[in-house]
Amino acid sequence: MVGPGEAGRVFRRLHESGCFVIPNPWDLGSARALERLGFKALATTSSGFAWSQGRPDHGVSLHDTLEHLRAMAHGVKVPVNADLGFGFAVEPAALLVNVAAASLTGVSGLSIEDGTGDRDRPLFDFGLAVERIRAARRALDGTGVLLTARSEGFIVGWPDLKETIRRLTAYAEAGADCLYAPGIRTREEITGVVSAVAPRPVNVLVGSSFASVHELAYLGVRRISVGGALARAAWTGFLEAAREIAGGGTFHALDRALPYDAIDDGFEP
Repeated sequence: MVGPGEAGRVFRRLHESGCFVIPNPWDLGSARALERLGFKALATTSSGFAWSQGRPDHGVSLHDTLEHLRAMAHGVKVPVNADLGFGFAVEPAALLVNVAAASLTGVSGLSIEDGTGDRDRPLFDFGLAVERIRAARRALDGTGVLLTARSEGFIVGWPDLKETIRRLTAYAEAGADCLYAPGIRTREEITGVVSAVAPRPVNVLVGSSFASVHELAYLGVRRISVGGALARAAWTGFLEAAREIAGGGTFHALDRALPYDAIDDGFEP
């Protein structure tokens, strides 16, 4: 069985104390660039990867996602956490199969969320959501892969802190190693989640400058990710330059680009 090995052990140790940033590359080039900058672990981004394939978020197949995870996990020396979205399945039994398949790619951790993608019913019913985390836990037992459980209420239009805490607490009891509620931003929200699931570590998503690493560490956050924000930053520069060329026939934005050697020298032959 392919497993996370030493990278997985390193990844688990990172969650034991302190606070670390786990940035989200969208392809192998961006992953290796982040590794070279000294980040101790990386996490994939479903949106960033989908955009690189010319598709919307959640528009990539399970097969393509697994191939992407395999390339990322084996392409860098630091641990990689997989954004597996809702696991490409609704029922726990099917989710278990997909999580088991993801664990064979060499990733050191993976996350499962409780968002459905349905605007009318954006979250899985509580009982089903908990059973899905139990199934993911069973799929990962004995693999060494760290399980992160996400509750999506704050980013799907249901910003209910009490319900988010209820779900994350249940996910922790169901076997999740790390808890994550993307969209929480205030001191009350963050400390509420951290306190509720302690001593298990909490991941906070940062997609803008609302907090620093130091501030989040002070609140007890163990892990900080940026989701698709780095991909959005890259797309911002690309589209601004391209729109200038297409719309005005000028190339001023290219003057701000890094020199060729500054990028090319960062990759090994």
